[in-house]
Amino acid sequence: MIDQTTLEKVLATASAAGADFAEVFAEDRTATSAMLDDGRVEELSSSRDRGAGIRVVVGETTGFAHTADLSEGSLLAAAATAAAGARAAGPGSRVQALDRVDAPNPSVVSTYPEEIDKATKVALLRRAEDAARAEDSSVTQVSARYADSRRRIQVANTDGVLATDDQVRTLFSVSTVATGDTGMQTGRESMGHTVGFELFDTHDVADLASRAARRAITKLGARPAPSGEMTVVIGPGGGGVMFHEACGHGLEADLVGKGASVFAGRIGEQVASPLVTLVDDGTMPGEWGAGAIDDEGRPRRRNVLIENGILVDYMWDGLRAREKGRPSSGNGRRQSYAHLPMVRMTNTYLLGGESDPADIVADTESGVYVAHLGGGQVNTATGDFVFGMTEAYLIEGGRITEPIREGNLIGNGPAVLTRIDAVGNDFAMGSPGTCGKDGQGVAVGDGVPTLRAHGLTIGGTAA
Repeated sequence: MIDQTTLEKVLATASAAGADFAEVFAEDRTATSAMLDDGRVEELSSSRDRGAGIRVVVGETTGFAHTADLSEGSLLAAAATAAAGARAAGPGSRVQALDRVDAPNPSVVSTYPEEIDKATKVALLRRAEDAARAEDSSVTQVSARYADSRRRIQVANTDGVLATDDQVRTLFSVSTVATGDTGMQTGRESMGHTVGFELFDTHDVADLASRAARRAITKLGARPAPSGEMTVVIGPGGGGVMFHEACGHGLEADLVGKGASVFAGRIGEQVASPLVTLVDDGTMPGEWGAGAIDDEGRPRRRNVLIENGILVDYMWDGLRAREKGRPSSGNGRRQSYAHLPMVRMTNTYLLGGESDPADIVADTESGVYVAHLGGGQVNTATGDFVFGMTEAYLIEGGRITEPIREGNLIGNGPAVLTRIDAVGNDFAMGSPGTCGKDGQGVAVGDGVPTLRAHGLTIGGTAA
């Protein structure tokens, strides 16, 4: 992308006035998106965005500049601007010779999406719509979306790091509406992996669409959700977003350092049930948040955050790790070359346990079974959350019985961790997601096995 000689010149310019650290992050991203809405192709687009961001750190001050022009002159000008922004004033420079970082990519791509024509991608959308409508005449609206991206990045810095990665993602989602006596009910399913078009060799869009339609249809016959404090069983893959949002953000070192986390200063303490081990893993093959390196050029890692209920570590980017004299955990990520990196999750999940999922339900006299959680609101400083339950059922007499609708799951993430008393052996990853933080969105994954927690609040509409 940028030749090594030019990178060395840019780093020398960025650090010439005495910078503690300087970095070049270059990116070349291509993407395709197609949308089918009730039989009409509403979107069919391709895009390309390339450029570089240059960061200069002097003490506690960071200067940053970015450019869409990768010519040597433009890069040198951006480096000078970033250095000026950091108010560098000392003489000399500190630039180590660049040494390539060889980090294996956990995902293997066999068919790059750009090799597939748009007509083939649109045909997938039509196949999905036909499958959804075939489920029942109550299905009145169907939207299907296809998206792929290829993100090639290059990182060089004054520590001598020179690293590259080639990240491919392919996504497909279906949203449905079913109409009946209870009004309009929705169902959604999505799938996405860090693979190419071969995703569709092993994943059937018709099956995905049918599941989305059945979810909406089932909710037509659902009763309003009850209200009150209850025992909640969360199904495999269905509730990972709760732990990502309500717990994971509190384990990001930048928020910990700002005092904006309930986990600050608690390393070594029991913060969860002994059944809970929480991991963030950027090396999971094929998963949505995976990659070879982070956006600071550090190899991705599998980081255990909570082990058997004990808080053992936070997630770190390079800047915070440097301040603490420790290595980065490979969690420095950014939305694009036009953004500064910050501490971000990758694939965050609870490890599976030893319990049979059927036994967990059978041992629950009454409560709610949550198959899927949707969007919600979270206070990342406290962990308080409200999530919509997009698919949920009553548990009565140790059996999953009637479907319920229009309910929210309400609680506090750190408190939920202490109230988990059963963890299943059926771990599954959930749907691909985009995590937003300080105006930046990055690809993330999450997952859970079946688990049970006491004392959560269900906010329902039942009289």
